[in-house]
Amino acid sequence: MGHPVGRESSPAAQPDLPPGQRLQRGWPVTHYGPVPRFRPERWEFRVFGATADGDKRCWNHEEFSELPYSTVVADLHCVTKFSMLGAEWGGVPARTLLDLAPPAPNVTHVMVWAEYGFSSNLRLADFTSERTIFATHKDGEPLTAEHGFPLRLIVPGLYAWKGPKWVRGVEYMTADRRGFWEERGYHNIGNPWREQRYSYQEEPGDGPEL
Repeated sequence: MGHPVGRESSPAAQPDLPPGQRLQRGWPVTHYGPVPRFRPERWEFRVFGATADGDKRCWNHEEFSELPYSTVVADLHCVTKFSMLGAEWGGVPARTLLDLAPPAPNVTHVMVWAEYGFSSNLRLADFTSERTIFATHKDGEPLTAEHGFPLRLIVPGLYAWKGPKWVRGVEYMTADRRGFWEERGYHNIGNPWREQRYSYQEEPGDGPEL
């Protein structure tokens, strides 16, 4: 789905894969815990923490759905070693939310929060990339519940666990703090091109003490 013609079988495709990854046909379902039930009347997206004005900003599902829609073509690299290339993700760019709810000048990281208290931390520079997007669609079709409907984060250039499914908010932080998987042995940064899979691979400065 979404792959350029012949990419699955062409030897020339291999340089597109980070080390240790394999090309995947289709889109496997991988997540921890149950798939949450979507209740639109209760759904809310929040931006909070170290905002520029000190206030939090909230959108209900209808309001969030009315934010400007954009698309980005990006690969998805799972830490379980499969890669899905050339998918088109549609949704709300992270930069749109940064414009609507600016962070304070001393913000260095964000924590992305999802259902059931799941979290993933990101460097602000990764979050503010023009290609980072809160996706509602893949290849023109709405996400399924198993793949994160109504909202998942896509952070091209990082392993897929850095982009949680079922996202509910973003916390601006003035210091780094490990998220759910980062506290459980995954690398704090998660760059697939450097094969940053696990915390034992971290170098000084890559993350807070475990």
